[in-house]
Amino acid sequence: MIEVRREIRPVWPFRLPGSGGMDGVTRRRGGVLERVVHVDGAPAAVRAAQPAAQRVVIGARAERADVAEEAVARMRFALGVDDDLRPFYERFRDDPLIGPSVRSRPHLRLTRRTEPFEALAWAVCEQLIEYERAAAIERRIVYRLGRRAPGWDGATVLHDLPSAATLGGVAPALLQSFDLSAGRSLALVKAAREVAAGRVDLDAADHERAWARLRKIPGIGSWTIEVLASHGQGRHDQLPAGDLAYIKLVGRILRGGDPYGRATEDEVRAFFAPYDGWSGLAGAHALGGKATGGGGAALRFAAAA
Repeated sequence: MIEVRREIRPVWPFRLPGSGGMDGVTRRRGGVLERVVHVDGAPAAVRAAQPAAQRVVIGARAERADVAEEAVARMRFALGVDDDLRPFYERFRDDPLIGPSVRSRPHLRLTRRTEPFEALAWAVCEQLIEYERAAAIERRIVYRLGRRAPGWDGATVLHDLPSAATLGGVAPALLQSFDLSAGRSLALVKAAREVAAGRVDLDAADHERAWARLRKIPGIGSWTIEVLASHGQGRHDQLPAGDLAYIKLVGRILRGGDPYGRATEDEVRAFFAPYDGWSGLAGAHALGGKATGGGGAALRFAAAA
């Protein structure tokens, strides 16, 4: 195996996420994140650690150097370790809603997936249900249909999501047996087929073109696209406005603190419009602030404080 290791000096305050998530793909042990990443079908075991505040180390092991290099690059993207958030901080550190969170948690980032199809697949699974139930469905998909590869030590087995081609070839009824609804099962299979066939290129610079084609699939709506954009394509300007957490948050604020207040999706978009270009990150700070009461479905995407 060929090992590639990169030491990174973050340009902005950074903290390694405190957990690997609940989908069974990434694990954290002894302060080290580890997962397997597939590059054109070839696996690479990737590890990330932060031995010091200004030092992050990411390494990958694979049979080819180019696969290991790409795996390191994808992990860097997923962690957001290279993101310079100073423009966001300078612009919103005194904001009445999110300013306290921005000042106290300048390191806060939206977590990302190592490739956009992961974000798309999991967004479909997480539509309109509580996260714990969605994570259980995702684990079933990973363990029943996903790819396996040796971990860093060569003995541990790591699990990865199935490829788009694999998901596109399964019967929706199988996904239903994992507790995914009939409509979402069909939507996931159709979306996977579009990606596998190259009709939807999630890595292309023109994100909007891919979004428009995906939106033609029944069951793929604005929330799914916005989660894909923010957590799979690195778009800070995208906010999943239909998320119940935002609907409750903005509803309380617009309805004078009414704990049962609910905003419309359009009201959520209008509320975060002043954060133009940064609405996704602003939303994470708003949900994590003390004034919100904390929690909510969208908050799971924020890096640990």
